[in-house]
Amino acid sequence: MLTLVTGTTGQVGRRFVPRLLAQARPGDRVRVLVRDADRAERFAELGAEVVLGDLRDTEALGKAVAGADAVVNVAAAFRGVPDEEAWAVNRDAALELGRAAQTSGVQRFVQVSTGLVYGVGRGRPLTEDDEIQPGGSMWGAYAESKGIAERELLALEGLDVRVGRLAFVYGEGDPHLAQSLMWAGNWAATQKLHMVHHADVAQGLLRLLHAPGADGRIYNIADDAPVTAVELHQLNGVDVPAELYDHTDPDPFFQLTSTERIRRELGYRPLYPSVYAAREAGAL
Repeated sequence: MLTLVTGTTGQVGRRFVPRLLAQARPGDRVRVLVRDADRAERFAELGAEVVLGDLRDTEALGKAVAGADAVVNVAAAFRGVPDEEAWAVNRDAALELGRAAQTSGVQRFVQVSTGLVYGVGRGRPLTEDDEIQPGGSMWGAYAESKGIAERELLALEGLDVRVGRLAFVYGEGDPHLAQSLMWAGNWAATQKLHMVHHADVAQGLLRLLHAPGADGRIYNIADDAPVTAVELHQLNGVDVPAELYDHTDPDPFFQLTSTERIRRELGYRPLYPSVYAAREAGAL
């Protein structure tokens, strides 16, 4: 099995590829699409094949998917990028990759997405059958472009597409945990963030990649214990602003997702069911 992975220099991709290589069976191969030759060296040293090029380059896409059995599209543009770039990478390039995979005869396509595509809360944990409802404090080009990419990739005929919607990713030195205070610093004290450790992102994506009969399925990937704004400050060793206790949570179920489907269908169980379990294991 030859698996192509995109977005390998991002926070998720750089941690996923070594795990994919580690669980490879004899004869399995992993290929990565990387723009920067210097940053590609690490993956080559680990045993991955390297194709140099940009996800938005049609010629590079053709080389990357040639002979591949599966694709895991981790690539994403979100924080700090112009809306135009978010649309170009998250929607346009993802769809071009899907079409290239379709033409090349790729058997499986895993689209890495985000729980932000749900939009507003529903008064309960979000399930994969919930329709997208734009809105909420985190809605924008990133969430909208990822949602459209999901829909259009799933509509491609003859391509086995499965989607993983990630909660807020953290762990293993990823700065996301500290960056969470950009939002949590203005939240109500009790407002919650649903998270998932990189080890469980990889576990979930590997289950999506290898599961038989998951064509057209969407799966939430998250841990078991969303944390409050107060806890996020404490985890980062920062004093809790007094004004958080004066704020009201406008959407108590915002971004809280159900993992019942991935548990039931794919056997997923978080290795780190909470951020506290990860901290105790030294995995932050």
